[in-house]
Amino acid sequence: MFKKNKEIISWSLYDWANSTFSTTVMAGFFPIFFKQYWSTASEVTISTWYLGLANSMASIIVASLAPFLGAIADKASVKKKLLILFAYIGVISTGSLSMVSQGQWKIAIIFYVAASIGFMSANIFYDSLLPSVAPKEKREFVSSLGYALGYIGGAILFLINVTMYLNPQFYGITDAPTAIKLSFLTVAIWWAVFSIPVIIFIKEPTVQNDIGVLRSIKMGMSQLITTIQSIRELKIVTSFLIAYWLYIDGVDTMIRMSVDYGTSLGFSSSSLITALLMVQFIAFPATLVYGWFAGKIGVKRAILVGIIGYALISVLGSMVSKEWHFYVLAVFIACFQGGIQALSRSLYSRIIPESRSAEFFGFYNMFGKFAAIVGPPLMGYVGLITGNPRYGILSIIILFILGGYFLMKVDVEEGERLASKY
Repeated sequence: MFKKNKEIISWSLYDWANSTFSTTVMAGFFPIFFKQYWSTASEVTISTWYLGLANSMASIIVASLAPFLGAIADKASVKKKLLILFAYIGVISTGSLSMVSQGQWKIAIIFYVAASIGFMSANIFYDSLLPSVAPKEKREFVSSLGYALGYIGGAILFLINVTMYLNPQFYGITDAPTAIKLSFLTVAIWWAVFSIPVIIFIKEPTVQNDIGVLRSIKMGMSQLITTIQSIRELKIVTSFLIAYWLYIDGVDTMIRMSVDYGTSLGFSSSSLITALLMVQFIAFPATLVYGWFAGKIGVKRAILVGIIGYALISVLGSMVSKEWHFYVLAVFIACFQGGIQALSRSLYSRIIPESRSAEFFGFYNMFGKFAAIVGPPLMGYVGLITGNPRYGILSIIILFILGGYFLMKVDVEEGERLASKY
């Protein structure tokens, strides 16, 4: 029992480690710094368009590689090894952002895309380790614990980074831009250090007939075709992936583009950062409570509640006119964000064959990242052609409506029954 709990804590701590990238870099300082320091664009809608394209570029690359990498990981017993490889690609690229000079937006985009690829690819193998780390009856709790630790870990470092930005002299830093660059470096260090428990304490899941990495790469394409055929047979998995593809797009778009949206409305950087911190600290207990809530009404119903909540958020977001409105919106997002992510992961782990988790989580991440290809450019493009960013955030409601519709058609019990046959 102690060994299993140690593995659960070590696995959950990786969320604590890498969430600093999604908070300080992806959601926080990179959009602000890109728009105000690196970008040479004169219109806010143009820099938003560039940022949307950068996010989509990273998502396309990860989505294209995810199923192939997942197939290799299952056949060669390298889930943990690939997790660490991509994590440290993200670490190095994030640290490199600290060296990019003013006006060099192309170089900033290259490092940001590389860091995003490392971040998202590592998550494929992190997610695929969940079935081997946690028994089925504990997966909602363990998945929620990971996200909850991610929120509080991301919040702690982000708070430190914010104080560095607002009061650089206190830390012996010359100015605010230098403080932001150093923040990127602290993220890289935090991510690298807190990934160590995974390296030490998580055992690489073994498979029967381990064929080795080189042979698995050669067989990767044929295995990929086999996985696609299995997904077609497991129709419940297909139905869920379509639903997930739609609604998680809206969630990811809110995460990646909310700061840019607030900047376009003319809100101060300090108020946007405060809102982000509110999301992180409130989401820590909210995610754990949401896991408990799912135990009362069922995982699928709890996800549907989150989808409805996000649809209302997109409507309210289009009406924001004052900074305190943005704070209220942050509270609403915090109530649903961690819960919908954690429960989606645990529900999916229930309806897939456990012995082929990396393959199937490759498709899970592929669908999630292909969704992110649509959301940010949709928001940016609608804002660009209308000249009003409010219409951009309102357009995201379409994804929540369609996602909720398809999720209602998913039969979880039948999915578990079919998965158990593999």
